[in-house]
Amino acid sequence: MQTYTQKKIAVINDLSGYGRCSLTVAIPILSAMGIQCCPVPTAILSNHTEFPVYFFDDYTDKMRAYAGKWQELGLTFDGISTGFLGSMEQIAIVTDLVEMLSKEDTEVFVDPVMGDHGILYATYTEEMCEEMKNLVGLADVVTPNVTEACILTDTPYKETGWTRRELLNMAMMLRLMGAKSVVITGVREGNFYTNVVLGRGMREAEFVKVKSGGGQRPGTGDVFSSVLAGAVLNGKSLRDSVEQASRFVKDCIIKSDELEIPHANGVCFEEILGRLAKK
Repeated sequence: MQTYTQKKIAVINDLSGYGRCSLTVAIPILSAMGIQCCPVPTAILSNHTEFPVYFFDDYTDKMRAYAGKWQELGLTFDGISTGFLGSMEQIAIVTDLVEMLSKEDTEVFVDPVMGDHGILYATYTEEMCEEMKNLVGLADVVTPNVTEACILTDTPYKETGWTRRELLNMAMMLRLMGAKSVVITGVREGNFYTNVVLGRGMREAEFVKVKSGGGQRPGTGDVFSSVLAGAVLNGKSLRDSVEQASRFVKDCIIKSDELEIPHANGVCFEEILGRLAKK
């Protein structure tokens, strides 16, 4: 009789109790896709930082001891996913944790959350950007947005007007850092967003376009990266995984606008989570 082994993924990110982002997005989405989601918190927040006030507890000093117990138990994971990291020390710790918790066929997903709209986040320093390049080098799939791809490759940023060749060159540079596959997300092209997909060993990129579903909201990057990781671990091709993640994010935005969900509350993915349920 065939034995069923459920996939499991370690997700390294912060836990925000309110606002639908980071681990509170990843856990339900990956669970719905039939994957055991094992969180490694980098910080605990009452709500995300777009709200005017919030509680914040930095977990940096606890991360090695936390994951060290997993190592003592002999745990390894089919996937490891990383999100926002708040300091040089956290990036260095996560680099070590990826190596500690991986097995031979572990898929490592790195979302280098560093900035948006051409602006580096206030918490990021030049030294942190350099350290992030080392983490990118461990990725099986790296998913920067256009701003982050520009920062990592020292490419001048522009909001629109990207040529296919320019985008391919950036993706190639990210692969030269060590990332096996690259997905550059959210390239604005009129009423569409284009994702640049450069899979393992590919010499030409694929371009996955999806019509804009409305305005941007907090947490959509976490939704995208969670669905992408889940789809890849469930055996989908990288292109098909990007298409599924893009469509789901679009539908989440549309549903949130229909229900008049406040912007800071992110996207109400719960309303359509059943679409991701593993058949």
